[in-house]
Amino acid sequence: MSQDVAEHDDTTDRAPARRSSRGLTSIEALALLLVFGLTARPGLAALFANELAQAWVARFVAVMVQATPFLVGGTVLSAAIAAFVPADFFSRAVPKRTALAVPVAGLSGAVLPGCECASVPVAGALVRRGVAPAAAFTFMLASPAINPVVVVSTFVAFPGQPEMVAARFTASLCAAIAIGWLWAKLGRTEWLRLPAHRHHEDGKWAAFWSGVRHDFIQAGGYLVIGAAIAATLNTLVPETWLAVVADDPVLGVLALAVLAVLVSICSESDAFVAASLTQFSPTAKLAFMVVGPFVDIKLAAMHAGTFGRGFAARFTPAVFAVALCAAVVMGVVWL
Repeated sequence: MSQDVAEHDDTTDRAPARRSSRGLTSIEALALLLVFGLTARPGLAALFANELAQAWVARFVAVMVQATPFLVGGTVLSAAIAAFVPADFFSRAVPKRTALAVPVAGLSGAVLPGCECASVPVAGALVRRGVAPAAAFTFMLASPAINPVVVVSTFVAFPGQPEMVAARFTASLCAAIAIGWLWAKLGRTEWLRLPAHRHHEDGKWAAFWSGVRHDFIQAGGYLVIGAAIAATLNTLVPETWLAVVADDPVLGVLALAVLAVLVSICSESDAFVAASLTQFSPTAKLAFMVVGPFVDIKLAAMHAGTFGRGFAARFTPAVFAVALCAAVVMGVVWL
């Protein structure tokens, strides 16, 4: 009798485990996608037989093929820095004086690459380890905007236009330093929620591969969205519609700056999307590339989650305004 009761209790304990729900794995999602593709093949073939659809696909694939290698390189380098760079490296390397620490942190972004998704938690770690918030925020903005992967990708996306590379680098660096100094002057500690300590219990290599998978999947998804929007603008939207905005020097710049915020493309690949928007002026394309790595929808959410909503509510509009102004000034000077 007691054995029956024990077996009944054990069965009862195990029952909730069998009923527990789990999320859809990537393999299952891929299988469902393949089943959908095979089932809908006749309709898809008829759809893409259309000349307009083929032009859209060609433009979409062109952007993806050009941008993906730089996206992979950027995520690998970013994950390597997050996993293998010693925790106290930045606190030892950055000067104690905030006024000097801000430009040093900005310039360090040129040699320590990181995508936007990785730069936010890195900045949180810097603040937690005693680095001045102004310097940490400067590095957070500069690292995804002026690192070597971004510079090379911009060279490739704009062949024969070194002035575009110089304008992007200068505008991004100046804007990052300006934001750092602005925070040092006007920032308040009560606006900032210090991030909690995070670590990976399985070692550095586990943290590295976890970072690569997370950053690539997240950034790759936004790249697909950005490439699709760029292909749609160039293929489906009548040129007369775009001309109304693109031909106006003010509206064109504002339109691409807002588009950069909405599409949230990774900085390692946004130059290829900008280059494909041929209707717009060089300054408008520059605004797209300068504003995007500084502030977009996903970054605003990450800022709020890492440093608090009060911080994000003040930081996001300030960053947008400073980045846009820097792009316009450099566009006038260089382009």
